[in-house]
Amino acid sequence: MDTAAVVNVFESFWENLDRLIVLIPSLIVMIFVSYLLVFAFHTCNLVFLSYKSKGAKGRERRSCQLEEEPRGVGVGGGGGGGGGKRGGGEKGVGQNDEMTKGEVEDRHRDCQQSRSELMGQLQQEDELPPHGAASDDDAVDVIVVGAGLAGSALAFTLGKQGRRVLLLERDLSEPDRIVGELLQPGGYLKLKELGMEDSVEGIDSQMVYGYALLKDGREAKVGYPLPRETYGKDVAGRSFHHGRFIQRLRAKAASVPLVTVKEATVTSLIEDEGGAVRGVKFRTGRAASSSGQEEEALAPLTVICDGCFSRFRKTLSSGKVDSTSCFVGMVLQNCHLPVPNYGHVVIVNPSPILFYPISSTEVRCLVDVPGTKVPSIHTGEMAEHLKTQVLPQLPAKLAKPFLEAVERGHIRSMPNSTLPAAPLPRAGVLLMGDAFNMRHPLTGGGMTVALSDIALLRDMLRPLPTFGDVSAITDYLQAFYTRRKPMAATINTLALALYKVFCASQDAAMLQMREACFGYLSLGGVFSAGTIALLSGLNPRPLSLVFHFFAVALYGVGRLCFPLPSIHHLGIGMRLIKGASNIILPIIKAEGVRQMFFPTTLPAYYKEPPSP
Repeated sequence: MDTAAVVNVFESFWENLDRLIVLIPSLIVMIFVSYLLVFAFHTCNLVFLSYKSKGAKGRERRSCQLEEEPRGVGVGGGGGGGGGKRGGGEKGVGQNDEMTKGEVEDRHRDCQQSRSELMGQLQQEDELPPHGAASDDDAVDVIVVGAGLAGSALAFTLGKQGRRVLLLERDLSEPDRIVGELLQPGGYLKLKELGMEDSVEGIDSQMVYGYALLKDGREAKVGYPLPRETYGKDVAGRSFHHGRFIQRLRAKAASVPLVTVKEATVTSLIEDEGGAVRGVKFRTGRAASSSGQEEEALAPLTVICDGCFSRFRKTLSSGKVDSTSCFVGMVLQNCHLPVPNYGHVVIVNPSPILFYPISSTEVRCLVDVPGTKVPSIHTGEMAEHLKTQVLPQLPAKLAKPFLEAVERGHIRSMPNSTLPAAPLPRAGVLLMGDAFNMRHPLTGGGMTVALSDIALLRDMLRPLPTFGDVSAITDYLQAFYTRRKPMAATINTLALALYKVFCASQDAAMLQMREACFGYLSLGGVFSAGTIALLSGLNPRPLSLVFHFFAVALYGVGRLCFPLPSIHHLGIGMRLIKGASNIILPIIKAEGVRQMFFPTTLPAYYKEPPSP
């Protein structure tokens, strides 16, 4: 063996020995704490699942019946009114009394498949026949207000499910926004599940394979855990021009025969005497012109997806919008990122900066500016701030294109808002998308949460032949708010927690937490893979989030106490643990501990669809 090679091996070992030793106390505590958490979690879940087993078996039998019964008569229940692929020609359970024993056993085995498998099979089928809400040709099953990401995807999904959908959007021209441009791999998987993955094709979208963290001249490259044998070669993050993506989604929705798209501004909700929403009033034409004639549309279900500045949220949610900072956005031309096809987080003072490609020649830059009052763009104060405060902290490879973008102008800003999901249930109406729930956009998780919500809602609405019994459906959809919580709350919590960790602080303990987070992700392996799996929506598990967050804190304590602890460093370490707890625990409390970690202990989780 070459002597130089042996020397290199030993040098590499000694260079990394200190990092390995630092991990030993952290790993011991992490393993112990995680064991206790997992044991407690599974114990509680087993107790409640055992208590609910009788109801669960009843739901399984009902699910099998709902999957079997419509096959011979069409989904709409109107005596064979549907003529789609699932309509005629297939035997229903009650249509052939002379089934053999083998056929019965086969049928029984089919019914034991998981619900997710059944939904996947149904999604691959052709368009379903209309469910038949009414005999009137102009009647609709669902009114969707807002044709952004959530509204367009929902209209497409329900239209393919056989619902008559009216999609209303105040402005159908291509939107121009500086957010909603990075779709995480978990969101792309949901897009595929909904049958809309081709929406990212033909718009010069870019594959994104992970994140590169840059701090004080150091670099940590963290790739998405996407083994090709599991996900295939097409699954990755996708980044693009927001407007181009939205236009493709709208075109997909409009391509479904049962979906009607109108450019109209919804002015109010139509309510009955009991307060149930029965439809909407709207004016046709572009939002800027109010000359359109006011019209009415009625439907048993109205879904509000009118975005972060929703005008209807105040009567449908008790959540309060909180904006703690703003993103200032620019487009960098012909910029070559340090790591191609990766999102970049530059950790600077006072808060992080994002860079990611949005086309083959353009890179989006988002500078976080803390506070609600930011320097004026129109007076040139913002440009001066970017040149004097931000530019000197950027890596040399990004500094020149950044300066060119500032001097070119076209600087945009957008408030970074958070909104907890706090619905006020009302018959006949639902909130979805940013109108319902928002988190800090640092991690780009908003679209993933919205698409996950739509996939869940689609599956919950599938067994319902019509939406006629509004009060019963409203009660049933309480389960939606409970079942969505673990996924949404994990992404929401991680986004705000990471933002707080990456922001500069006067507290030495929080500076150590910031450094520990960078070091922890630099370790690679299960440390970075577990964290990035949470961020990307591939493994949105609350327990995994808590595990990795406090692992970062313990890693920071280990760094402080190596090689020999001192009273001063132990004091900082205690404040670091306290600071980490003060960051994440209030966020978890706001999301709901029971809803986030133990949703199966809530009665709403087990609500069943109303009888036809």
